[in-house]
Amino acid sequence: MLEVKDLNVHFGVIHAIKGISFEVNEGEIVCLIGANGAGKTTTLRSVSGLKKPTSGTITLEGADITSTTPQNRVSRGLSQVPEGRRVFPEMTVQENLDLGAFQHRRISQEDLDEVFGRFPILAERRRQLAGTLSGGEQQMLAMGRALMARPKVLLLDEPSMGLAPLLVQEIFDIIVRINEAGTTVLLVEQNANIALQIATRAYVMETGSIVLAGDAKELAQTDEVKRAYLGG
Repeated sequence: MLEVKDLNVHFGVIHAIKGISFEVNEGEIVCLIGANGAGKTTTLRSVSGLKKPTSGTITLEGADITSTTPQNRVSRGLSQVPEGRRVFPEMTVQENLDLGAFQHRRISQEDLDEVFGRFPILAERRRQLAGTLSGGEQQMLAMGRALMARPKVLLLDEPSMGLAPLLVQEIFDIIVRINEAGTTVLLVEQNANIALQIATRAYVMETGSIVLAGDAKELAQTDEVKRAYLGG
């Protein structure tokens, strides 16, 4: 579904992403884990088109999208939930969701009903300003907004950030249900413990490189991952 090959990204003289390669197959949840500064978010921003890579290729369903615009990638089936949620605080919940469907040129009631079915609290708050929502509700809104684009691949950047443990579990349960309904997921997450619980496969990043890769459950049992990320 999604393939990244020999990706390099620079910020001036800083070589942030160092020739990484990975793939996401249809129906999978694939996670990128690693400490702060490992390059996870930069990788995701390169995939979504928000950061131009120095070299390498990104393909979606076999088509090279490396040089395409973020808007084009959305129309092809990529949708990103950004780190920090980035909802529009002075707009209502409904207006934020409407923006998620901008590529379709019209708002589908079916899409809205599906989002409200997944996130009933958003239906209750649909006329409320997004900036007045709690952190968990804003995360749900950011996810709902991304789903309005009808993505084939959903990119999630640190969905657990700043949330209480009970809310984290709820958000990850929702991610699993979205995946089970047919959406492929690429997840960037610092909370390795919960990410590895729901993922099919995982890649471990350190200082811009992928240092480990494999089945998520098997990686969670390795001494290196336990010691570095799971407190084992």
